[in-house]
Order: sequence, then C-alpha cells, then structure tokens
Amino acid sequence: MTTDTATARAAGPAPLPLLVLGSGTDLHTERGVECPGELPAPSAPDLVERARAAKAALGDRVFVLGHHYQRDEVIEFADVTGDSFKLARDAAARPDAPYIVFCGVHFMAESADILTSDEQAVILPDLAAGCSMADMAAIAQVEDCWEQLAAAGVARQTIPVTYMNSSAAIKAFTGRHGGTICTSSNAATALDWAFEQVGGVDGTGKVLFLPDQHLGRNTAVRELGLTLDDCVVWDPHRPNGGLTAEQLEAARMILWRGHCSVHGRFSVDAVEAARRDIPGVKVIVHPECRYEVVELADEVGSTEKIIQTIAAAPAGSSWVVGTELNLVRRLARQFPEQHIAFLEKNVCYCSTMNRIDLPHLVWALESLVEGRVVNPIRVDPTVAAEARAALDRMLALPGKTHKD
Repeated sequence: MTTDTATARAAGPAPLPLLVLGSGTDLHTERGVECPGELPAPSAPDLVERARAAKAALGDRVFVLGHHYQRDEVIEFADVTGDSFKLARDAAARPDAPYIVFCGVHFMAESADILTSDEQAVILPDLAAGCSMADMAAIAQVEDCWEQLAAAGVARQTIPVTYMNSSAAIKAFTGRHGGTICTSSNAATALDWAFEQVGGVDGTGKVLFLPDQHLGRNTAVRELGLTLDDCVVWDPHRPNGGLTAEQLEAARMILWRGHCSVHGRFSVDAVEAARRDIPGVKVIVHPECRYEVVELADEVGSTEKIIQTIAAAPAGSSWVVGTELNLVRRLARQFPEQHIAFLEKNVCYCSTMNRIDLPHLVWALESLVEGRVVNPIRVDPTVAAEARAALDRMLALPGKTHKD
C-alpha cells in the first residue's frame, strides 16, 4: 500500500468526483462546470443559423457525433448518431477530420480520444456533461477495493470486467489486471470470457464488475445461469465493501455499487401500471434497469436493440419504453403508426447528457472557425495505452462488439 493510499484509507472512503452543477471545477482533470468562453444566449433566435454556418465553414475538418440521448436541437447537426462505443469507433474511422465534436458525455469523449490519432482533437462542448454512473467508481476507490480483495485472498481468482460507461482511469485499471471492457449488447460474451480466465462459469472464479451493478446482475443471472445468491455488492463507502471474507469467498459476481440515474428510476409499479392501462402493451427496457423490472419486461436490450425492435414492430402495436426520455420521444415521432410511451410518468431526462445544448455546440463550432480548440479531451498516454489494452480484448471477443 502506498503512503497516499494509506492516508486516504485512514481518512475514510475515497471521495466521488462529483461536482455541484453550476459552479466549481476539478483542478486535477479538465472536468468542471465553468465554461471558459462566452456562450450564446439560449434564447438567441439565430442559433440554428449560426450552427449551420459554422459547420459549413468547417466542412470536412469537423465530424460531429450525437449520442441517442441528446436533445433534438443537437442531433440535427450530428453527422452520425449512435451509442457511446459505436460513436467512438465512428470517430476513429474518420482520421482525416482534425476535429471531433462529441455531443455526449465525458467518458464517451475519453473513449474517442483513446481510439483516434494524436493529430485529432476530441472536443466536448460542455465539460460538465459527465455520467453519474461513471462517477460512482473513482479510481482511488477501485484501487482500494482491489487491495482489499487481495488481502481477503480472492483477487488472484478475480477478473475485472468494466462497462463502457466508465472513466478512462477505470478502463486502464481493467487493462492492467487482465480484464476486458463490455457494452450492454456483448456483456454476456465478456463475462463468459472473463470466467474462462479463472476456471469457467461452473468453477469458483470471480468477476469484479464495474461500475453498474444492474447490468452485471442481469447478465450473470439471466444469461449465464448464475443465481442472485452468487452476486454480492461492493459498497466503496463501507470497510471491505460491506462484505465479510466468507461472502467474498462464496461470491461469483462482485458487483460495484453503481447504477444509472435514469434507468434506475424505472419501477415494478410502472410496469404493472402500463400493463393495466394499455391493452396489449409490450414493455421493452434497457439492461441497466433493476433486476425485478427486467424480469417483468417483454424485451430487454441495448439502446440500439430498443431502436431496432421498435422499428421492426408492426403498425398499431403498443410499447412502453424504459430508457432515456429524449430517445423515447424521438422514437414516438419517427414511428407514428405505433403507440409509444415512456415507462415512467415522471420526466426522466439524463440531466448531464442534456447539458450539451445548442448554445454550447454553437460556441464550440464557432471557436473552431476562429482557430481556437475549446474543451479538448486528452487522456494521459499511459492511461490510454492500458485502457486500449482492455478495449482490444473486447474487440477480440466473438460476436458484436460495436454497439452498446
């Protein structure tokens, strides 16, 4: 244990890297909420025209990526849309574009920077566009967890598997310890590979799954045949994760105590209300939802699968969708011949994803026109190399690896 680690542990659990929206900055990273420039007013009537003009002036020098959860006002200017890893690979496939404007969140821009060349600049229009799930696993906490797993004698039979929705530092940790990254569409393949490294699914080896407990649990139990009793949750705010040595020894899945602030809101009550109120309704949810919600759904899948399922559904069919509200509303407009509704009655946008708005996009594009690169996302080369090792292991897995 290093002196810094010992001091941190003595002082209590490692803090989460969360910032209060509206003020503050993290001096150790580019993360922050203070915009280093003059933003156009959100009410400015010429924002759309300014975005079009700036994008036209930049031409092929800029490539704009738009995540499915982005606002429509931003998606309008995206050259491609998709989920996080697909977009990062799309960026890597455009080596001639010196500027990659990533309309998504911080960890996504990090992945794009890892996969693109050093000559390309990845730009995040608002540095406060983070991910609450990714922020639930700070690198100091994860390193502390691994030391405690080693002290308990289980680290040597444990392989880390990290969800794409994680910081570059956590991906690098995974790469250093021989693990792999996964998306929500290939999580079962990644977990099966990880267990094979420590004796197989039917053996006694373990997976440390970061940072979303729900995706890990749903995949292990529903697709690999493990049981809920095989899963334990590591709480980084409690000594030894809140687990006994016996619990760790018996566990097969050590799930990090993290979750998506959007998908974690969907409830059994909401599913039951939809079935009661909408005759013949089909329920489709993301695997980041709680286990009991996923169990009640008719379909479960990644954002891409949700889109494909709705697109292929017959006219007149009724669906309630358990994922981010911007996407659900877009699907309802794209497929008016179907009846598409949001699973929860309460509004449930991804608040950090929504920080990328038209004023920030206009500011980023106009700054590039003026020759200024604002909000560049640069991953430390050593961290990038270790994270790339984990990503390469994922890319070597059989089956689909290009979609979340």
